[in-house]
Amino acid sequence: MNEPNRRKVLLDIAAAAACGGLASVGCVPTGQGPLPDLVWGRRGMSEGRFLKPRAITIDDQDQLYIVDTTGRIQVFDTDGNFIRFWSTPKTKNGRPTGLAIKLVRQEELETDNEGSDATDDPRRLLVADTHYYRMLSYSLDGTLCPDEQIGGNSGHLPGDFAFVTDAVCDSNGCFYIGEYNASDRIQKFDPDGKFLTQWGGNGTEPGKFIRPQSLVVRENVLWVADSCNHRIQRFDLSYDTPKLIDIWGQPGDRAGEFFYPYDMAFASDGSLLVIEYKNDRVQRFDADGKWIATWGGSGFEPGRLNQPWGVVVDSRDRVHILDSSNHRIQRIDLPV
Repeated sequence: MNEPNRRKVLLDIAAAAACGGLASVGCVPTGQGPLPDLVWGRRGMSEGRFLKPRAITIDDQDQLYIVDTTGRIQVFDTDGNFIRFWSTPKTKNGRPTGLAIKLVRQEELETDNEGSDATDDPRRLLVADTHYYRMLSYSLDGTLCPDEQIGGNSGHLPGDFAFVTDAVCDSNGCFYIGEYNASDRIQKFDPDGKFLTQWGGNGTEPGKFIRPQSLVVRENVLWVADSCNHRIQRFDLSYDTPKLIDIWGQPGDRAGEFFYPYDMAFASDGSLLVIEYKNDRVQRFDADGKWIATWGGSGFEPGRLNQPWGVVVDSRDRVHILDSSNHRIQRIDLPV
């Protein structure tokens, strides 16, 4: 850590101590909830270090995939042990901001083109290659599957993209890809990457978006972190063009309010965890949107967050938080 940053950390710690450890106006707030049981990672370019990690996802073997502003995708176990890494093809224009795991259907494997780079592993890592207007697809060993790419052209026509934020897949193999800037929409594609429909558009009205940053599919419902509208929107996927179900939240820092929600993840009991980039916290809600708990608070010590970007939940219901501007991961046990 360089000297100016070191002084800033020490001053922030001193300010928190002067407040008696309690959150108050003009003071760095203390963490809310239990301390993490594991904090790992630090700023750097070597294996296991990060430069502002931007997205995180987890596979069915509890392996974490993390991309940072170098364009590296690093893979770890849930204890933070480094496994492997690779880099996206291009990074000059910008780096990815979304990751998700997709299961490939058996019929897709049977119709792979001869000479494809795809492996026999039916899983894929979907990468929102934000500034190259596309979704990339990788086998989980890091092999790029170029025939599975969607997009690549900047524009507003069906199949074109502005800045891609996230890409997810439903149980039928259809893709949902979010984008921000002038488009602020979500496009749906069939399992072969053919455009099906789109909805949204820039605005504050229900069903409109301002930076739909994160998408999650669960039980035929698409959850959208409508980041710059400071809300969560839910859509019913049983219709040809998904229909709005409801909206959660409004701008603010109280329980149930949001200040730039950036990512979401589900626990095994169906509760939803929402990470907030500007409130530096994680909120937990039940399946009906009722607030349950809040964890975090601005700062540098364990239990505090600095512009977090992502959150996942592993098979043991442990929450892994991408503490982006602290260049690290924090892990907490989810209270029963």
